[in-house]
Amino acid sequence: MLPICDTYENLRRDFRWQIPEKFNIGTAVSDAWAAREPERVCLQHFSPEGAHLSLTYGTFAARSSSFAHGLRAEGILPGDRVAILLPQSFETAIAHVGIYKLGAIALPLALLFGVEALEYRLRDAGAAAVVTNRFGLEKIAAIRARLPDLKCVVLVDAEEPATIAFAALAQGHSPVFVAADTTPDDPAMMIYTSGTTGPPKGALHGHRVLLGHVPGFQFHHAFLPQPGDRMWTPADWAWAGGLLNALLPSLLLGVPVVSSPGQKFDPHMAFRILEEMEVRNAFIPPTALRLMKAVENPRSLYRLNLRTIGSAGESLGRETWEQASEAFGVPVNEFYGQTECNIVLSSAANLGVLKPGSMGKAAPGHEVAIIDAEGRELPAGTVGQVAVRRPDPVMFLGYWRNEAATAQKFIGDWMTTGDQGVQDADGYITFFGRDDDVITSSGYRIGPGEIEDCLAGHPAVQLAAAIGKPDPVRTEIVKAYVVLKRGHAASTELAAEIRDWVKMRLSMHEYPREIEFLDSLPLTTSGKVIRRILRDRAIAEA
Repeated sequence: MLPICDTYENLRRDFRWQIPEKFNIGTAVSDAWAAREPERVCLQHFSPEGAHLSLTYGTFAARSSSFAHGLRAEGILPGDRVAILLPQSFETAIAHVGIYKLGAIALPLALLFGVEALEYRLRDAGAAAVVTNRFGLEKIAAIRARLPDLKCVVLVDAEEPATIAFAALAQGHSPVFVAADTTPDDPAMMIYTSGTTGPPKGALHGHRVLLGHVPGFQFHHAFLPQPGDRMWTPADWAWAGGLLNALLPSLLLGVPVVSSPGQKFDPHMAFRILEEMEVRNAFIPPTALRLMKAVENPRSLYRLNLRTIGSAGESLGRETWEQASEAFGVPVNEFYGQTECNIVLSSAANLGVLKPGSMGKAAPGHEVAIIDAEGRELPAGTVGQVAVRRPDPVMFLGYWRNEAATAQKFIGDWMTTGDQGVQDADGYITFFGRDDDVITSSGYRIGPGEIEDCLAGHPAVQLAAAIGKPDPVRTEIVKAYVVLKRGHAASTELAAEIRDWVKMRLSMHEYPREIEFLDSLPLTTSGKVIRRILRDRAIAEA
């Protein structure tokens, strides 16, 4: 918990980490509150029809304990990976907490993933169980025979052969469960993150990751919890943003979290949620803020009572910051982090830590610097790589079964981010650019390698390269440059077919929104695509 201070300098000076010898995320976010205030509301679900639902900590603790018993009865052991392929819902939160109590490892996955992306992640993780709905089951059924480690599929919204009903696990066992005696460094969750080379990597986090998020989370939410606080985010809980920038830290601090059904983002629906659910605190990524600009004079249409807004996932920019702060009536606090090490930079308007266009200053408890290729700290005004010093409670344990990639992430005691930035004399760090080819689109970090691999599987494609093309709404869109095989002619119909090929096989957020056919791609002597040339071409177009 942050000490209440009136200045950033005093807060940085007075903050000390207090990490206990034993800590379990599951008991901390449910049982601890249930023992004190069982009728306290922890989750609320927004229904477009108006029949909003609520869940108390007492019920939350009981059902997550029953779920842990149920998983164990199905042969799931501590250390096993359990995938959660669900939208925002009570079931998603219950599954997470039951997995943590058991001592297993939660593997959140987005429903928008295609079968190839799911198969890779489930196989690489060796997932022993999947918790999903009917939509996700259709994808799992197509690849289940190729998942040798998968013991069971838990289904939340239907009864199907070869599956287990979620209710049978969450309500069919004892409501009391003795949680695994985990240390802060015992694995709790694994979130896959994309890079520029090779397949996606599983960032493995210990139970301490939740404690590591608390100071930065409270910092940009003005010492949350305060009376009446209530959290909502449109970000999928399958991503680090939704899970660790909103859901879990709010539950830990006793702040009710609003969930909303998965759907294509609708600005008016977002404002309805803010009004009807009386949301006081929100994590809204920059793309969503830009889309919400479509609603003119929202405070004349909706009764908003927001206290704080945090935003991260991509650069917010001064223009979006000004428009969003005016629209919502509160300043937007931009912050920064990665799946591997999150909320390490942050703004806090209430403390005067705010510079529109920057990502803020180092959050309490974290040491962030701009370094050169040798790990030396650079002076103010010099562009270099954003890096975080270890040890740090929020930092990942390492990449799943990939010691080489983990080692490459560090220069001495600095964890490198791959992002270029510049720090001013006052300590504000501004995003400058990337030193790799990761595409940032609508808040998602997308690795081109996975897209290119999928494109190459199309029968008409000889070679392909994916880059990020600047876009005023999404920051970047995925653009693909494609060389066709002999016998195939470029056409708008073929471009649409290739887009759908990626959309259905990989992900709804990774498919190329633009495809350009070329006779050849720029290559190095070793045969690697020189994406920089293509990226410069796309920037010139934009």
